[in-house]
Amino acid sequence: MSDKDRYRTIDKRSQGVYKDRGSKFIALAIPVDTESQVKAELEALKKQYHDARHHCYAWRLGWDYSRHRINDDGEPSGSAGNPIFGQLRSHNLTNILVVVVRYFGGTKLGIRGLINAYRDASKEALNNNTITTKTIRQRISLHFQYAQMGAVMQTIKENQLHLLNTIFETDCRLELAVTKSKTEEIIKKFKSIDGVIASTGGPPL
Repeated sequence: MSDKDRYRTIDKRSQGVYKDRGSKFIALAIPVDTESQVKAELEALKKQYHDARHHCYAWRLGWDYSRHRINDDGEPSGSAGNPIFGQLRSHNLTNILVVVVRYFGGTKLGIRGLINAYRDASKEALNNNTITTKTIRQRISLHFQYAQMGAVMQTIKENQLHLLNTIFETDCRLELAVTKSKTEEIIKKFKSIDGVIASTGGPPL
């Protein structure tokens, strides 16, 4: 299996804590799949930690690691969101939100002190989690007549494909999960069977 068929994420929610000169930094690592989930989690944490001075965060989404955002939430530019996001990059993680809540202790830490605090709190939260590798699969839809059933099922068996859904009415419809890098190859195999219509459907699983 190609590395392009895998992505790394976290298994569960976890927490890390860092303290420096009276300030307390609480890092929360949360698995997420969509931006709406990110928004909901941020709103919930701001309510939970309503008395905190800052709620800084970074998130990254997508099996291709393509979407991300950082937020310093009032801290000096680059002193909070960037070091949090740096931990996501160094661990090569996606589908993850890390929020670091700061309770100010009365003493300014300086840019370097802030960078260390947000980085180390995030690092501890990730170290307290379990990193898991997931396989990216594409959904394939098949449409054919009963006469093609034998050839279709033989192709499924030979290529060890995962069957998601079946509909047998006046004709046949199947949904399969295929390893992403092999999608084009598998579709060609089904299309080579006379009378079979094969296409991809929806985002990768």
